[in-house]
Amino acid sequence: MDDNLNLAEPLQTETILQPPLPPEDADAELLDEDGIGYKLKTMLKKNKLAAFSVAVIFIICLSALLAPWIAPYDPYKPNIVQRFNAPGSQHWFGTDELGRDVFSRLLYGTRVSIMIGIVPTLISMFIGTLLGLIAGYYGGKADFIIMRFADIILAFPSLLLAMVVMYTLGANLINIFIALSVVQWAGTARIIRSQTLSLKEKEFVEAARSLGVKKWVIMVRHILPNCIPNLIVLFTMNIPSAILSESSLSFLGIGAQPPSTSWGLMVYRGKSYLFNYPWLALIPGLAILIFVLAFNFLGDGVRDTLDPYMKD
Repeated sequence: MDDNLNLAEPLQTETILQPPLPPEDADAELLDEDGIGYKLKTMLKKNKLAAFSVAVIFIICLSALLAPWIAPYDPYKPNIVQRFNAPGSQHWFGTDELGRDVFSRLLYGTRVSIMIGIVPTLISMFIGTLLGLIAGYYGGKADFIIMRFADIILAFPSLLLAMVVMYTLGANLINIFIALSVVQWAGTARIIRSQTLSLKEKEFVEAARSLGVKKWVIMVRHILPNCIPNLIVLFTMNIPSAILSESSLSFLGIGAQPPSTSWGLMVYRGKSYLFNYPWLALIPGLAILIFVLAFNFLGDGVRDTLDPYMKD
């Protein structure tokens, strides 16, 4: 009888120490009914507005990618003879004050606007996720310093802070990336920190700690994968925010600068002719509206699917 007990003890110990939900098995999770991929696929089938938003975003991104082949005219070449032509068969969206085709400039501006939406969002989410993991897992002085710095960033209006950065560094595309990254990282850090504080007390993290797994391995392989749903939601929400911020900066004259073009810059240059030639400002403004609305509708669908508690 004692022999049977001795044989059973290693099995019991192994069962207790094994993490119940290994997050590193990402492929199995995507195929599982509770996985992120399955949930998003189901969302697109049930939520028609989110599915339509994905189609709109795909078409806009595809048009930006194929802009050199789709654009009927050189977007940077002026043609004084064709100044202020109204929308028609020759120029679908008309021409601007220098005779440049508005449709061609809109396509090329799409590339800049999408890049401004994606690049700062990725940079800020990387910084915010890293700092949030460190603050939440280590706590103490690291948590205090990181969170107080994040509170300082969040205390300023985002557009005002971005304006300060742009006026300090100068108006160009790289500085727009820096300004928007500075504005956005703090919100991501706070969300990831709060989730890390909750996850580090879970059984699978305690089991990994008791097995002697290094802290950075626990953060990367056990805590971070469980933050992915929130990161996906933040990504879909931060992109339209970045595009609107860039449009506001360009409207104030400190965003994208000629000869490059963006939707915000087109609105800024077209506002001087709003009453006589309204298409110069209304068409890029409508493009901003459609793209931002599509991302917002998609973000709402993703949020309600991956985190139902956030929709209230």
